[in-house]
Amino acid sequence: MTSRRTPWEQIAEPLTDYNVRRVADTTGIPFYWGKDTAGHCLFIIELEGDHTSQYRSDVTRLNGISVDLRNGENESQQRLVLTLERNVDCDLFLGLCETLINSLATVMDSAVALSVALQHLKRWKAFLAGKKARILTNEEIRGLFAELYVLRQLYLRRLTQDEAVDAWCGPDDSHQDFIFGNVAIEVKSLSGRERSSARISSEDQLESLVDNLFLMTVHLMDIPDVETTHSLNDMVALIEQELATAEAIEQFSDKIAGCGYAEMADYDKPRFTVGSTQGYKVADPFPRIIRSRISRGLFHVTYDIQLEAITPFACDENEIFGRP
Repeated sequence: MTSRRTPWEQIAEPLTDYNVRRVADTTGIPFYWGKDTAGHCLFIIELEGDHTSQYRSDVTRLNGISVDLRNGENESQQRLVLTLERNVDCDLFLGLCETLINSLATVMDSAVALSVALQHLKRWKAFLAGKKARILTNEEIRGLFAELYVLRQLYLRRLTQDEAVDAWCGPDDSHQDFIFGNVAIEVKSLSGRERSSARISSEDQLESLVDNLFLMTVHLMDIPDVETTHSLNDMVALIEQELATAEAIEQFSDKIAGCGYAEMADYDKPRFTVGSTQGYKVADPFPRIIRSRISRGLFHVTYDIQLEAITPFACDENEIFGRP
């Protein structure tokens, strides 16, 4: 994704304190873009009343973003001030701010607004501390969406929710995306332009220590403005609503953050519908390049597999998702 213009570009650095500009097209709780004397980007939420106790008990410290509760222009007001420490990260910071604006759009009570804001900051903490603290590319969005689709199929059709979330290894840089029992699944998303082949990104992806290794292709169609489609944000929210145990919810939150995901407006599009799926049983003589069979010293092998060539290895979905 390319960088876009940010609201801080139009705010001059002040000589003292900070300059602000109210966020346009919002009602209820006031929000402000701001810039301080050091040129740091600020986001400010104006609160009515004294919320010091609530803030002190729930505040979260973030990597790269300072969080502060300051006095407002009069004694009856306070301001929650988020300050970006490095302006090079302003695209990410804008994503966080837009998420807060959207989440608080209908909130009129300051205590509720502060609670919602602090809860969002807790979710962003794991994301900002991760190795992928950046906006995902379109390819990464498709890949993550496909993995989440398979995750849902697993807990809806084969595993318990806790087992399915635990089986999801994509965020852990494992060789395969899912490993459970004696089964491993490598998931590949296909777009309209990639229907004839699947990209294998390493010599380890199609080699496994378990007996049953499957390649699963998920064809995603990008169809905007259709009610039956889902964005990446929609898919994450759907899974969070369906998970019923605290353990599954907490582990899913950690793993989705490890994938480099945090809710932001950038992920409201594209919108996908799953056009088709196909599973393949990976076993000799399935065409593949694997570490145990290549010359010593070769690594980071990337190659494409023609889907037509592996048609003989196609299997029924029940072999993957059906209960054993």
